[in-house]
Amino acid sequence: MLEHKDQVVAALKEGFGARRILVVGDCMLDRYAWGTVARISPEAPVPIVRLEHETATGGGAANVALNLANLGLSVTLAGIVGHDDAGRALRTLMENMGVAMDGVISVEHRPTVTKTRVMGGHQQMLRLDSESDEPVPPDQIARLWNIVNRELAAQPAVVLLSDYAKGTLPAQLCQDVISAAAGNNIPVLVDPKGLDFGKYRGATAIFPNRQELAAAMNFPANDLEALLQSGQNLTADLQLRFMVVTLGDQGIALVESNRHLRIPAAARDVYDVSGAGDSVIATLAACTAAGLERMDSMHLANLAGGIVVGKVGTAPIQLNELLQTLVWGTNNGGSLKLKNLEELQKEVKTWQDAGRKIVFTNGCFDLLHPGHVAYLEAARALGDALIVGLNTDRSVTALKGPDRPVMMEEDRVKVLAGLASVDRIILFDEDTPLGLIKAISPDVLAKGADYEKEKIVGAQEVEAAGGEVAIIPLMEGRSTSRLIDQLRSGSRAKGATT
Repeated sequence: MLEHKDQVVAALKEGFGARRILVVGDCMLDRYAWGTVARISPEAPVPIVRLEHETATGGGAANVALNLANLGLSVTLAGIVGHDDAGRALRTLMENMGVAMDGVISVEHRPTVTKTRVMGGHQQMLRLDSESDEPVPPDQIARLWNIVNRELAAQPAVVLLSDYAKGTLPAQLCQDVISAAAGNNIPVLVDPKGLDFGKYRGATAIFPNRQELAAAMNFPANDLEALLQSGQNLTADLQLRFMVVTLGDQGIALVESNRHLRIPAAARDVYDVSGAGDSVIATLAACTAAGLERMDSMHLANLAGGIVVGKVGTAPIQLNELLQTLVWGTNNGGSLKLKNLEELQKEVKTWQDAGRKIVFTNGCFDLLHPGHVAYLEAARALGDALIVGLNTDRSVTALKGPDRPVMMEEDRVKVLAGLASVDRIILFDEDTPLGLIKAISPDVLAKGADYEKEKIVGAQEVEAAGGEVAIIPLMEGRSTSRLIDQLRSGSRAKGATT
């Protein structure tokens, strides 16, 4: 249980203060070929996957960087890719997601590590790997070290070494980074691989999973209590401050030189464990950068891992979904209606494919009043599902001034979620919902009659995509500003009842 929940929630709302984190490690491209399986091939006893679409995302250190960027951190990635199409695709993908790629170098005669997974529904049918077993040339490692050393001089809040044993992090480079970071009082967190954990000596913490720790210590993995006890000795021997061991469906464990503690897994349906460890270490790195307490950080990272295993494919954690899980848990009605953009886009596509008409509106909805209720009911009547884009607390303050909002965003979500007219809610932090409208592409954009059509954000884009813009009459004499003024003066709105 979180000991300082308010502090953690505040850190999440601030995107962990957008602090800088340097990720160094094995960069990969994860590709997915999605399809359905209806029959077995007549040529061989294998399923035929009918290809429907393809996607790509960052893997390895790149996935760690994406997790951090999604949590609001300012991220620089350092590593090696091939001078090939996959390397260029990865670079473009990461830059589009806000990750600085200045530290990633392209090398000749070495392919970008690429994993291609063939998916039949939710089931992984096959994985194809493209990579080289040859060591990375020493001159390229030296080139990478120069880049990392330059980035360390800029004083990132945390350095994260993401080692997937693909050659980017030989022992000497690890020790050089750890030593230089220590000289600047920068914490170093490590996702380790291989049997020699000695290469990470002096780091702040390492994050092996149960099997990795057992293999490195030549110790049976089935005796968990004895394994964690031995982990205490390893923590002391490697001069670590602590170790975090991920335990799959048994949660995670904090191991220090004189104790170990276990946190049970967050109860979730498990669809795919790909990338879950990356989300755990990224969340812990974000918490470390924000100065949160260690046990609070552990609980938050455990929540992040539980969320990610409920997704199919490599999928980074999202700030809003972590915040809503922390605030409401997994069974609250408000959290069921509150979605992140990835979830909402999938639902909208499913609804539109089924012929449902999607309506979108947005607002602060601070101190929900009868005018709001009537407006939302009218918007819902324009289609088959109503999505409400809700301003975050930060964006409300930016729009309305330092005294607003009166109700915090979690309370505003709860109230909106209680209305039958509202089908889905999504928080947005920008000053306008334009990016959200473009991403969702609703069939109807609804706005109140206090706006002229030409001044409605997103109107042009919705109509260009074949949608329509609807102007909804407002209930006279009902507004949040007027309600606040009346409350401050002690008066009541005309016709109001107690």
